[in-house]
Amino acid sequence: MSRYDPATIEPKWQAAWDKALTFKASDDKTRPKYYVLSMFPYPSGRIHIGHVRNYTMSDVIARYKLASGHNVLHPMGFDAFGMPAENAAMANGGHPKDWTYTNIGDMVEQMKPMGWSFDWSRMFATCDPEYYGQQQALFLDMLEAGLIYRKNAMVNWDPVDMTVLANEQVENGRGWRSGALVERKELTQWFFRISDFSDELLEGLDGLDDWPAKVKLMQANWIGRSRGLQFAFSTVDAPDGFDRIDVYTTRPDTLLGASFVGISPDHPLARVLERDNAEVAAFVADCRRMGTSEEELEKAEKKGLDTGITVRHPFDTSVELPVYIANFILMDYGTGAIFGCPGHDARDHEFAIKYGLPIVESFEPVEGGIDIAAEPFVPQKSEKVRYTRLIAGAEIQTGEEAVDAAVAFCEANGVGQGVTKYRLRDWGLSRQRYWGCPIPVVHCDSCGTVPEAKENLPIELPYDITMDKPGNPLDRHPTWRDCACPSCGAPAVRETDTMDTFVDSSWYYARFTAPRATTPTDLAEADYWMTVDQYVGGIEHAILHLLYSRFFARAMIQTGHLPATSAEPFKALFTQGMVTHAIYQTTSDEGRPVYHYPETVTLKDGNGYLDDGTEVQITPSAKMSKSKNNVVDPVVIVDQYGADTARWFVLSDSPPERDVEWTASGAEAANRHLARVWRTVSEIAQADVPATAEDDALARETHKAIRDVTLGIESFGFNAAIARLYAFTNALTKSRAGTAVKRDAARALAQLMSPMTPHLAEEMWQMLGGDGLIANAPWPVADEAMLVEDSVTLPIQVNGKRRAELTVPADMLKDEIEKLVLAHPAVERALNGAAPKKLIVVPGRIVNVVA
Repeated sequence: MSRYDPATIEPKWQAAWDKALTFKASDDKTRPKYYVLSMFPYPSGRIHIGHVRNYTMSDVIARYKLASGHNVLHPMGFDAFGMPAENAAMANGGHPKDWTYTNIGDMVEQMKPMGWSFDWSRMFATCDPEYYGQQQALFLDMLEAGLIYRKNAMVNWDPVDMTVLANEQVENGRGWRSGALVERKELTQWFFRISDFSDELLEGLDGLDDWPAKVKLMQANWIGRSRGLQFAFSTVDAPDGFDRIDVYTTRPDTLLGASFVGISPDHPLARVLERDNAEVAAFVADCRRMGTSEEELEKAEKKGLDTGITVRHPFDTSVELPVYIANFILMDYGTGAIFGCPGHDARDHEFAIKYGLPIVESFEPVEGGIDIAAEPFVPQKSEKVRYTRLIAGAEIQTGEEAVDAAVAFCEANGVGQGVTKYRLRDWGLSRQRYWGCPIPVVHCDSCGTVPEAKENLPIELPYDITMDKPGNPLDRHPTWRDCACPSCGAPAVRETDTMDTFVDSSWYYARFTAPRATTPTDLAEADYWMTVDQYVGGIEHAILHLLYSRFFARAMIQTGHLPATSAEPFKALFTQGMVTHAIYQTTSDEGRPVYHYPETVTLKDGNGYLDDGTEVQITPSAKMSKSKNNVVDPVVIVDQYGADTARWFVLSDSPPERDVEWTASGAEAANRHLARVWRTVSEIAQADVPATAEDDALARETHKAIRDVTLGIESFGFNAAIARLYAFTNALTKSRAGTAVKRDAARALAQLMSPMTPHLAEEMWQMLGGDGLIANAPWPVADEAMLVEDSVTLPIQVNGKRRAELTVPADMLKDEIEKLVLAHPAVERALNGAAPKKLIVVPGRIVNVVA
């Protein structure tokens, strides 16, 4: 009998699948469709074990659905535009395009040996002109539909790299790559009107029953619908044109606690003041060097500058409040102005203490109290019951009831009106960089901003650029930048901004339905394949990518590129956990940490050693990181153990939504098990044993395994399915049933393992005389009659300790079971002639005897 040899088996069956076009999505529209999609990767050059886990999960579903009679679409592509390619080009003197396509080729070469059932004929990269040309066509249609507009906006500007940075790319006020102090700068930018869809995007979450609740909550919080009061403070001694400052608040019940008004450094009033006031100009310039992410604003020291302007309180015009410019207020949220209520807000409290502002109580306690001078009373976080003072004579508890009552009171007294607002802002898509999708518009002195003609698409990126200078090389490329106006034919200039890479990934799911279409989608194909039945990816994309994709689906419906039924592009979503690995670390002579790759460390008795005997410090189960060298190269694993071992391990050790730690010992154990399966099936294939008394028991075990593994796959309980396969393998190995029944069981085992270990399963299928490829074989169906138990084994507990077990007919009456229990030798010894105090029989489960 030959040994288990993945190096021979796996290429053999990959070639067979390719030859048979097994995983090419069929044109047969008579079968029910199933579209399973993994979030496509960035072409960094190497896949890692995290990729293996993600794509193996989608592969299990795809293979199972194919075996279940579905027409399956399981595509793969690459999210290929972005800054890393430009960084590599600047560091190495190459070209972003060459770097990207070389990496894509390398990654495909690493991915194919894993045996994933991708329809490679549909592969594309977002940097393919064929793809981004259709993205440009989408842009033009959305522009015509009024879904895109252009306006001046404040952005994070890196003066060294000469590009706009996202909030997340600003670290401690500096550019993440250059380290330069970031400036807040006003630029003309393109925007998607995603905020017009705020309510629809929020309400749509209710119908996503197969999405994780935490993801829906994260999206709901990002959209941020709130009910509040919009009103205005009248100003005193303000410049002309600023007789009022508009404010929006979600806590109008705290208005009596107002002690100051704060405005954003980018508020129109602040901009007017900075023109003639050096102190204001210096302060707002300092504010504009901060990052603008909520996390950074929360952590930053709260700073303000008294403008000398005051406002009148709307309930008592004799009370004047100072107006501060404050570094923690964003212009693009609400109105860019707030009233500070330090008695009931932690941030305002910190600000008031720093600048000596009054701290005023807005609520009357029912009992007890809080010294608001020492700490703010925040109603949402307190269990103490208080009533608002704003509603005269009414006992209104703090919370939503108080907010609604306060809005009604203010409206009745002519102080503003209740409005619903959203946190979601329009999506700025302009990026000042080369390696991105060109925005298809031109700027003409006569015609203004003009959409490019569709017949001129794609507007391709020029190859002859250099990355040796900061800034966008498109600005320095006259033969590409200078063009003719599509409207009047006069000399014009192309838009040199490119699109945010989130645009590229916001519609790729739709393009996969017809990746070679000469329009963004083929409506007939989109109508058949959409929506995505199962989407698999990381939780890190829970907000922006998914939100933008949901917006794009609606925009594509509005522009005629998707059917109306595709408003929610992903029917079901699964967010898998990470693969972790221990970090191995030593310290250099200079005291700096030195990290070592797993393959350079030998483990012994719980310790790790380098080849020269140096012991390493081990940090267990840490997130894989290239900077810590604790990544595992799947190519090394495939070479050592085979792809099926890697696939089996990443699915088996923990629930797929949780993290799993990759260990060498775990991989070795998985490999040993697969070798055992191989030996068991090989022996069965060569055996010739007549029927025995154990045939029926093995047949029943087979059908139970079919039922349990099927349920495990359908519920994403891959680890539970594999645990059941371990048990079934043990039963098959130990069974003394005849060869005919054992071969049926072994064929079922091969089919049940085929989504997880497809190469081994194909080889087993062939050894057992299976017809054709197991990948095309119909999924086994459990016979319900075989699932009915003739007998059941009941554990017997005496005073809470298991003493024995009793096998009885499944339909035996409770009284008869009690008689057998009392006659059991183990129970007789425990009772020692006495009658039991209690005898509890749980039919089909357990017997409890209380002595």
